[in-house]
Amino acid sequence: MNQWWKKSVIYQIYPRSFADSNGDGIGDLNGITAHLDYLKELGIDVIWLSPVYESPCDDNGYDISDYKHILKEFGTMEDYDRMLCEAHRRGIKVIMDLVVNHTSDEHEWFVESRKSKDNPYRDYYIWKEGKRDENGRTAAPPNNWGSNFGGPAWEYDSLTDMYYLHCFSKKQPDLNWENRTLREEIYDMMDWWCRKGIDGFRMDVISMISKQQDFPDGAVKDGLYGDHQEFVCNGPRVHEYLREMNRRVLSRYDIMTVGEALGTTMEHAKRYAGETAGELNMVFHFEHVSLGERIIGKWTDKRVPLKELRDTFNRWQTRLEGKAWNSLYLDNHDQPRAVSRFGNDSPCYRTVSAKMLATCLHMMKGTPYIYQGEELGMTNARFEVLSDYRDIESINVTMS
Repeated sequence: MNQWWKKSVIYQIYPRSFADSNGDGIGDLNGITAHLDYLKELGIDVIWLSPVYESPCDDNGYDISDYKHILKEFGTMEDYDRMLCEAHRRGIKVIMDLVVNHTSDEHEWFVESRKSKDNPYRDYYIWKEGKRDENGRTAAPPNNWGSNFGGPAWEYDSLTDMYYLHCFSKKQPDLNWENRTLREEIYDMMDWWCRKGIDGFRMDVISMISKQQDFPDGAVKDGLYGDHQEFVCNGPRVHEYLREMNRRVLSRYDIMTVGEALGTTMEHAKRYAGETAGELNMVFHFEHVSLGERIIGKWTDKRVPLKELRDTFNRWQTRLEGKAWNSLYLDNHDQPRAVSRFGNDSPCYRTVSAKMLATCLHMMKGTPYIYQGEELGMTNARFEVLSDYRDIESINVTMS
């Protein structure tokens, strides 16, 4: 296959806030289509489209209730097809955000799964009995894991007296990749999108799809809950699943893949995206965006140590050379704006900071990813009241 992604610049669009075509205050697919000439002039090669699937939007679309329908706020499937066609006509490729670690609790699979213990969809998700008291009654979750969004990672369901796992929101139950029938459903869905003509997938938290099956308690570091990362990231069968996905779908099309890989080291990256791995083309790691984090992580104003940032970039550039392909990014929908985080967003220095960061990004070896507005030197939004935020992770941090 032609490795076109090695020479591409990728532009992430978060549809809700990109361009509103009908004046309802919500960005949409037709708004994207109307700005394709701008993107072409900008010089980008690929659009990474954040989720536009049907969703109740508990987590801004990363809680999918139907993989084959478009959220009405964004338009219709006809609008999507037109956007894809017009992008291709201008020589711009389009990759989709793929969220298959979890679904919405409103997905038909989960609606069926929670009905009874013997429902055919029951094993599509991770259900466990809770710990019982001396009278045999359910008294606590199966283990002490905490959710990435705060609170416990288990939600009790009274209908069947069991808990389901959700590493993120309680409205995002984790899928059970141990179930072969589920995996085939996912591959069929991916194949459906590939046949529509898309050019690849950005795979959300793909390093988390294989869980350690004994579900042990995690170490309690801060707060009430145990850390689940070592038991859900880079799990025992994750590479088996990705090679299966590659054989079943990815290798049959001229597409690119990039996996969001929480908890991933350089050695993990080589396994996921090595030249002969047969899994992914590249991964997003988090080492450089984790520098300087203290207590509340990316919400702190602590400055990033410049030497540590330089050394991190240098390490990934040199040690992956000839072994795996690098992804290059400074910000995205989950991160603070690069100018505010790595530069100086004051009026005096915003422009030179943005140019400095762009030069750094594009002069490294790898595929660069630009988040919408990064080309303008956009800075962090400063909201005055909590009700202005529409981000479950940020809101939960303020509540903790």
